Amino acid sequence: MLGSLTPRSGSLADRLAAPFQRFLAIEAASSILLLLATITALAWANSAWGGSYAELWHTKLAFSLADAKVALSLEHWVNDGLMALFFFLVGMEIKHELAHGELSSRDRAMLPVFGALGGMVVPAGIYASLHAGGAAACGWGVPMATDIAFAVAALAIFGSRVPSGLKVFLLALAIVDDLGAVSVIAIFYTQSLSLSALAAAAGGLGIVFAMR
Repeated sequence: MLGSLTPRSGSLADRLAAPFQRFLAIEAASSILLLLATITALAWANSAWGGSYAELWHTKLAFSLADAKVALSLEHWVNDGLMALFFFLVGMEIKHELAHGELSSRDRAMLPVFGALGGMVVPAGIYASLHAGGAAACGWGVPMATDIAFAVAALAIFGSRVPSGLKVFLLALAIVDDLGAVSVIAIFYTQSLSLSALAAAAGGLGIVFAMR
């Protein structure tokens, strides 16, 4: 009788957080969240409240430190900030695999490179053939890129049943594919190049190589 009256261990906050902690411990949790977010965004953007969805992404967020101030839209913070961190983490994973893992041999490292080349050339060729001579013909570079976040999420759904080699191959292929797509955009779809930004990027890349 007395035992049944003993209060449960843990605070109310711990008990409320427990289901979420168990969910996040699942390997496919990030994939499920990405899928739900995508469905929500598509439904919202194509609904009668689609205007508010666009306004949300154009909301300005500003951060200041001393005299320095950065003010960007939510869309730019995600695309230019969070996605940069995402690609950095993926790049570190590929770097480890090149040095000690699945891509340590030259033959294995070249396989995703050739796969990425095919993944860029074939979609661009199909697009160009379908829109040859039309007003949309100049958009041949659009289908070249691979959405690495969705590709990784698709594999994560299957968890440990997916061989690690396949995950590494997909990551490497997506990175090479995206590098190629960005290069195409910079060369064929840009009015002018920012040499200072390119120099800063090259300097950051040099620092990463030096820290090996």
